[in-house]
Amino acid sequence: MRKTGERPLCDAATIDGLISAMADELSRWVRAGVPFRLVGVRTRGVVLAERLAERMRDRAGLDVPVGAVDITLYRDDLGRSQAWPVLHGTEIPFAIEGADVVLVDDVLFTGRTIRAALNAICDLGRPASVRLVVLVDRGHRELPIQAELPGLGVQTERADHVRVRLTPVDPVDEIVAIEPAAGASSAAAPDGSPQP
Repeated sequence: MRKTGERPLCDAATIDGLISAMADELSRWVRAGVPFRLVGVRTRGVVLAERLAERMRDRAGLDVPVGAVDITLYRDDLGRSQAWPVLHGTEIPFAIEGADVVLVDDVLFTGRTIRAALNAICDLGRPASVRLVVLVDRGHRELPIQAELPGLGVQTERADHVRVRLTPVDPVDEIVAIEPAAGASSAAAPDGSPQP
């Protein structure tokens, strides 16, 4: 059930269509003789990367490996909180060196999460290229980072939050905008989600 203050942006059917269109475009990015890899940013970026890989297999017959990157230790706000960070682990079961890597995330906001993910990936090797794919680009960049393939661009206020929900992490597939309550702090995590 949707919470008060949430405005629907996409339902499950629309998300499915976006993923199909994104997978079709990604299939055109594959170069002969160059390994092609998808790396999702934990958590929903990994779910999206897995769906994109499945769709590329079904629609274009391409078998694309998927990895997961945990940016926790690369965040530029690490140490600003009293809480110990929770690590979920980076799992990249393939070589990064010389590969065309597509970094996949759910929402692009300030660019700080992507900067951290780039650092994590480049610590594992030197890819031939790194491109960025996001399901939602909501603007308000603080760093010079741009998605080469955004599924959906949305206009938001800086204090708004955009939440992507994807099964099996969430009970439903949907994208919602959440307007902050009057008088609420506008502090946000690097991915644009509200701070706890």
